[in-house]
Amino acid sequence: MQSNICEKLGIDYPIIQGAMAWVANAELASAVSNAGGLGIIASGHAPEEVVRDQIRQAKEKTNRPFGVNIMLLSPHVDAVVKAVCEEGVKVVTTGAGSPGKYMKLFKEHGITVIPVVASVALAKRMEKDGADAIIIEGREAGGHIGKLTTMVLVPQIVDAVSIPVIAAGGIGDGRGMAAAFMLGASAVQLGTRFLVAHECTIHQNFKDAVLKARDIDTTVTGQITGHPVRTIRNKLTRIYDQAEKEETSKDKPDFERLEELGKGTLRLAVVEGDIKNGSMMSGQIAGLVSREQSCSDIILELMAEYQTVIKEKAQAL
Repeated sequence: MQSNICEKLGIDYPIIQGAMAWVANAELASAVSNAGGLGIIASGHAPEEVVRDQIRQAKEKTNRPFGVNIMLLSPHVDAVVKAVCEEGVKVVTTGAGSPGKYMKLFKEHGITVIPVVASVALAKRMEKDGADAIIIEGREAGGHIGKLTTMVLVPQIVDAVSIPVIAAGGIGDGRGMAAAFMLGASAVQLGTRFLVAHECTIHQNFKDAVLKARDIDTTVTGQITGHPVRTIRNKLTRIYDQAEKEETSKDKPDFERLEELGKGTLRLAVVEGDIKNGSMMSGQIAGLVSREQSCSDIILELMAEYQTVIKEKAQAL
């Protein structure tokens, strides 16, 4: 199924693991790749030597293709791009801008480039800049989000570009996959579902919070700053919400105050398991995620559910 994107990426199934900072490391990425999907290492703001080490660890754990997500606003971006090229990574996803500056270098090293976008205009620009495919991410997703939903974005971007479109945001089972494909996507990207994979190394407290989450248990902070983030509600989000209201009422909001409130909070949740004061980035689909599984079981279950949905709907027609 969806053979073009699978052949391009060298994977068995059109399933990509989301690039989650502090979460998507060599352990998780290699497990997803070994299961037939495309694992992604999230470089975030890590220095070059850390990213290079993660790439080498992944190579030891899998002989299947995996990718690296490059945060283009990272102060280490130039060095990380160089490391990715030198280490022979075959797929790069990018966030927070256009990879146009590095496209020639990527192409010289045979790297498939897949930017993450949240609008039709940006999708068109990425295609013009030479992207091989694009990931469109709706605001249902966890972490940094845009303004439009996946359901709205996918068909509009599919109509606007000629390169493969990968749908992300609000997809957690085979039904979500089927919906994305019916809208024209060639593959799907999942983040929240892989948070509770056995091979995901986040703190168990964070995993338990995802498993307990209901449909209404995520919230979006950072609206005033222009960098909204979706997380699971907790003490931190309540404090941040109050601070945002206070700053919104001012003629000149204190953005530094808000930045300080969020600084280091993702690590608190992921590494230390502080689910009160940490930032638990998670998508709205968390309410559908009910148990821990291996990456292999997650992917096989997704595929089985997808096939069942397609067959049932075909028979109903």
